[in-house]
Parts: sequence; C-alpha cells; structure tokens
Amino acid sequence: MDDSRIPILVGAGQITQREPDPLKALKPIDLIAAAAKQAAEDSGVGQSLLSTLDTIVLLRSFSDTSWRFKSPFGGPVNPPKSLAARLDANQASRLIYTHAGGNMPQWSINRLFEMVTRGEVEAALVAGGEALATQKAAQRLSLDLDWNEDAGGKAEEWGVAKRGWSDVEDRHRMAGAIYAYPLFENGIRGNRGRSVSEHLKEMGKLFEGFSAVAAQNPLADRRDRFTATEIATPSAKNPFIGFPYTKLMNANAFIDQSAAVILTSVAKAKELGIPQDRWVYLHGTADAYDHWHISDRVNFYSSPAMRMVSEETFEMAGFGQEKLDFLDLYSCFPSAVQIACAEMGIAEDDPRGLTVTGGLPYFGGPGNNYVTHSIAEMMVKVRNSSGSFGMVTANGNYVTKQSAGIYSTTPTEKNFNPKDPLIYQAKIDAEKGPETTDKPVGKATVETYTVMHDREGPSFAILFGRLEDGRRFIANTPDDPGLLLDLEKSDALGLHGHVKTNSDGIAIFTPG
Repeated sequence: MDDSRIPILVGAGQITQREPDPLKALKPIDLIAAAAKQAAEDSGVGQSLLSTLDTIVLLRSFSDTSWRFKSPFGGPVNPPKSLAARLDANQASRLIYTHAGGNMPQWSINRLFEMVTRGEVEAALVAGGEALATQKAAQRLSLDLDWNEDAGGKAEEWGVAKRGWSDVEDRHRMAGAIYAYPLFENGIRGNRGRSVSEHLKEMGKLFEGFSAVAAQNPLADRRDRFTATEIATPSAKNPFIGFPYTKLMNANAFIDQSAAVILTSVAKAKELGIPQDRWVYLHGTADAYDHWHISDRVNFYSSPAMRMVSEETFEMAGFGQEKLDFLDLYSCFPSAVQIACAEMGIAEDDPRGLTVTGGLPYFGGPGNNYVTHSIAEMMVKVRNSSGSFGMVTANGNYVTKQSAGIYSTTPTEKNFNPKDPLIYQAKIDAEKGPETTDKPVGKATVETYTVMHDREGPSFAILFGRLEDGRRFIANTPDDPGLLLDLEKSDALGLHGHVKTNSDGIAIFTPG
C-alpha cells in the first residue's frame, strides 16, 4: 500500500460558545475558524498543518438552508474562502461549500478519502458551525450585527441542491423536519402496536440515555440530566412541538457550536511529523438515499437506505455491529434513532449506548454540522481505547440521505475503496411505495399524522391517508381546535373519514 494513497484523520476540534452578550460573541465564521485551529493543534503540529491544506470543505449553514433560520445579519459571500483567510490557509486551491444535509460531514469525508486514494488530495479540512443562539439573542435585543463579508470568488458546491419536500407536501405545510419526523413517529407507533401513552413513555426512556451522556459532556448545550418522565411529559417548559414530540425530543438548533476535522495521506502525516497516535482510519462506509419525498415511501417506519448503508458499511469493514465498541446514531428526533436501530439490528437499550456526544436534542444540533461533532468525538473515543471501533451514522433531510462510517486507530489492511453507491441505490429505488394522488376525493383512512403546535397550543394537523383503492394522499383537517385535541388524546391511526380537495389544491380530511 502506497503511503501517499492511504487516507487518515489526524485532527479534531470542537467549540461550544456560551457568551451571553451578542456583541462579544464570535460570529459564525470566526467560531468555525476557532474549531479548525483547535483541530490543527490536536494533530500535534498546529499551523504547519493548516499551511499545507489543499482543500477546505465548509458545511452549509442553516441561515443558507432554511427560511426558519435565515440570518438578518448577513454572512460571507464565499464562506470557505473567508475561512481560509482566517486560517492563513490561502494556498488551499479547492474551496467547497456543501449543499444541505445532516449526512454531508460523513459524505464529504468519504469523497475526500477517495480523492486521497487517487492522489488528488493530500490535506483537507472539513468544518462547519452555527451561532443561532447569538443570532436569536441579538434579535431579541433588537441589535444590528454585521456578519457580511465578501472575500471574492465563488466556492465549488458539493451535494444535492434539491429541497426535501414536494409541491403538494408544501401546500399542506409539510415543509421541514419538525413537520416530517412526527409523521414517522406515529407510523412507528402504529407498527409496534402501542397506545399514545405507551409510546410517549418509550420515547422518554430512549432519550433519557442520550440526556445522561450529555450531562457528562462539557461541550453539551443541555447538561441537565432529564428523566424519561420529564422528557415524555408535556408541560409549559416542555410543550409539544409536533405531536407526539415534546420540545425535549427535538433537535436543539439554537446553539453556538462548531467542529472541524482534518485529514491527510499517511505520507503527508509523516512529512509533517504528525504523531501516529493521532491517526484514525475509516474502515467502512457507504452512502444512499430513500425516495426523496416522503409521500413516495414504502411505509413510515423503515428506511431501506439506512438498512443498505449499514450492510455495505459492515461489508467493507469486514465485520458486523457486534464488534463495535462505540456508537453515535443520528438523533434529531426519536424516530431517526428507532429506525436506525431496527435497520441495523441494534437494541434501543444496547449497553454500549447509542451516542458519544449526547445527541442533537441535548448536546446540540448545529445545523448540517452535527456529524462533524460526532466524528470528532468518536476520534477521541477510539484514540483513548486502542484497537476499538466506533460507528457514526448520518442522516439528511427526512430519513432520506444516509451515510455511515466506522473509525479506529487500527490500520486498514486494504486500500480505501468503497463500493460505488449506484450499484446498491438501484435496489432501494426499486422498493416503490403506493401510488399517490394530489386530488383525493372519497372515503379514506389515516395512515399516519401529526398535530403541529404554536405558542397557543394545537395549530393544524398534517396526515397521510389511503383512499379505498389504496392510493396515498396528504391532507390537513378542518381548523377545529376540539378536533386537533381529539387527534392527540385518541389514537387517530386507522381513523375513517372522508377527504376532498378544494380549489387551492389542499385536501381536507374530515373524520366520521
């Protein structure tokens, strides 16, 4: 094996900012630069590593991703070039700004490792971060911050620009993670035959373990150790966001966090004098995606892509999940964890634990960049336990884009050569869901549903249903506060009723 073609991770850095004064807090690009500098120091050689970077990959910020998090204070025109300037890494000739997706940190590392094996990359940085806590605090104080800058030029883009929902889903207000994941959760509940109260308790138990890990992590945003009952019980401080999810079951996006990892070839690491105890290898990996719109899924409780990514990752590594010492399963909402466990054959109460960080609701959910934190933390774990193996899973959109990686300080025995995802993607694409209609009329049954809340309580409902001929549709319900409460108190799965589509293309399902 040629040292110049063997990729390794050599540095990791993480920052959690808790500055309460928005005028003193680091703005997002400076927060990311701080994590990158920490990663360089972690390698043992500091600035000499930053000065040899040929590639910088910056994860897309939430302010450039979602209307819900748009920054009123602007931002860099060319973010990776602004970052390079702060790192004195202007020699980096490949500057990349990714498209959105929680899978993108692992996906980007996979691509960069492949580029190292082809001799196209010698040293690369993957970084990202958010300052949404500072942004929100400044807005509350009516401060006028200026985060704009123009370093010139235009970044290369990686990933898929396509949004995660269809036009018909958009018309029914299913346009974001907080709307989509509760639909999966009730689908899981129905598949497992649980009542609403039984399932709330199980979700609380699942995330109690995540909260316990966060309580011991000094980088975590929420370090209070919440009990299963506290997590599962709606209250003034823990209201429903999208039924059946309370606030403590949702990814916590309003944090200031950044993370970075640096990779090189073995030859470059030796040239720079990076100690071998810093080296971390990627033993197995894979990437795939489910049908892009959730209307087209086979069901609302599984993920063929997650199952395939798990199988391919273990096949490349040459062993199964029983050999893993550490796990970090993507945990934006309970359904993401439950589906991952089911598809990977891992018990939800696995004694190894399901997270090394504390998870997105408790550690923090820094936009598209959470998995950079989980990889950085996994590097710490496997370095501190020689010969151990740790797996990170990554999830983008709505149980859509899947990626995974198995990390260890144990050297790989063969060249990094993951299977072309197109080979197994075709199998996933062939698993088709039911026919859909965007103009449903007639008798219908609820397949899954959620009730969205605002500060006043239940606001509107979104549901997927089936017509008598089996076709699937998405719909809302009449704007009836009593009905919305009934949908939460009683089990609406399998509920019968009628659906019709109005002139605006919005389908309304009425029980009875």
